[in-house]
Amino acid sequence: MRDFSRPGRSPVYAGNGAVATSHPLSTLAAIEVLRAGGNAVDAGIAAVAVQCVVDPLMTGIGGDCFALYAPRGAAVPYALNGSGRSPAAASDAWYLENGVTITPTSPHAVTVPGAVAAWAKLLEEHGTRTLGELLQPAIRYAEEGFPVQPRVGWDWARSVERVSHDPGAAATYLLDGQAPAIGATVRLPQLAATLRRIAEEGPRGFYEGPVARDMVARLRELGGLHTEQDFAEAAPEVVTPITTRYRGYDVYECPPSGQGLAVLMMLNVLTPFDVAALSDLDRAHLLAEVCKQGYHHRDALFADPSLHRVPVEHLLSDAWRASARGAIDMARARVPEVYPEIVNEVAHRDTVYLSVVDRDGNALSLINSIFQGFGSGILAPESGVLLHNRGYSFRVEPGHPNTIAPKKRPMHTIIPGMLMRDGRAVAPFGVMGGHYQAMGHVQLLTNIIDLGLDVQEALDAPRSFAYEGVVEMETGFSDDILAGMRDRGHKAVAAPLPIGGGQIIWIDHATGTLVAGSDPRKDGSALGY
Repeated sequence: MRDFSRPGRSPVYAGNGAVATSHPLSTLAAIEVLRAGGNAVDAGIAAVAVQCVVDPLMTGIGGDCFALYAPRGAAVPYALNGSGRSPAAASDAWYLENGVTITPTSPHAVTVPGAVAAWAKLLEEHGTRTLGELLQPAIRYAEEGFPVQPRVGWDWARSVERVSHDPGAAATYLLDGQAPAIGATVRLPQLAATLRRIAEEGPRGFYEGPVARDMVARLRELGGLHTEQDFAEAAPEVVTPITTRYRGYDVYECPPSGQGLAVLMMLNVLTPFDVAALSDLDRAHLLAEVCKQGYHHRDALFADPSLHRVPVEHLLSDAWRASARGAIDMARARVPEVYPEIVNEVAHRDTVYLSVVDRDGNALSLINSIFQGFGSGILAPESGVLLHNRGYSFRVEPGHPNTIAPKKRPMHTIIPGMLMRDGRAVAPFGVMGGHYQAMGHVQLLTNIIDLGLDVQEALDAPRSFAYEGVVEMETGFSDDILAGMRDRGHKAVAAPLPIGGGQIIWIDHATGTLVAGSDPRKDGSALGY
């Protein structure tokens, strides 16, 4: 129970359905669908479509999507990879021969957006409403306007430069070169027309015809290698989720090309430690060391498994767990290494997440992203589609698993999570924040399972992230812990910005109650009925 004399928010308790998103208008759209009889998938698609309008820095129809869905009674969740592929003409040889680098704002950072196709696939297999019906709230906000929420406005003001370089993006998202004020009403009529076309024609209205021609023309004008055929061939992939057991719970993630495998690896390393018994300093040190292990292997080995074999079984094996645990010294920081047996075997930050549980116990974990704030900053001028920059994650490094290649998906940071126990969904959960997301899953789960925090407390708790030689620590950590981390050899610094966001809905099967939490770092809201 939180201290009600202090600022904060409580978890939301509900009996019939619950929604947790990072934007109040998105949450409201989903609740309205649930109350009208729609299921969790229907509500999730309505919510994410709204957020593609009202939170354009974080997501959009020009981005990608991943989902885990646990229908009531399903022992294993359904997993969908809705990320897009590079153009058929893209290859690392072409980039090297032409001296072209992949920068965040270049057309070469744009892969074919996968979100719209993924929404349609998810609805086709598990929804009860049509895509056209569910897009209506998003169309209304795009046409009639929406008020800029505080965190959205704060991020918008910090991201002006990203859209300033593109005339169409600047005209759409800036007013006299400035971000709109918090509370100002923004209208996106071109995007509204495109959403209406998708509502009428389905995904073909996005991947073929005028909208696709508009996106391809703009990308090729800037030097991109995209063709209309690349867009016409876009298709999501139903995949087999990967899992590990942690303290009696089954944690499910989507397999590579996402980074969910790193979550399972890090949880496996944590298993023998009594996390709850550790001091705050010891716990921060342990999480940093585990994080370094997981991400070092991620960066070296994760890629599109259709083109490079990712050693999933080995990385989840007892042998790898033992090696990783043995590399941790609780007294000092160590430099992580990719274990030699893996090297010999295999050749060498912005998002929205939402959780929905409906009256029947169906649970959806859905994440949608344009990667960095405003993505590539490239706007297709006629259709109003802002294109993501997920291809910036590619390398131009022949022989590396994540080097760019034709029709290839880059290593992806966005990951939905699903917690299950005894063959039943316990919690759809997720954390936003670019590369942080895998560590975010670990911290959220350990906060709940090991430390006994409720879902809201677990989201509120201060976060740390050890990546690229630095441990960023939010303001909730004391100066003594920062100093202690430095004494152990960490380059520990105060995080310059809040780290990520997140949502979760806990299903209490004993009482039939749903407990939802939303991250205070965003404009998030959880609602139930």
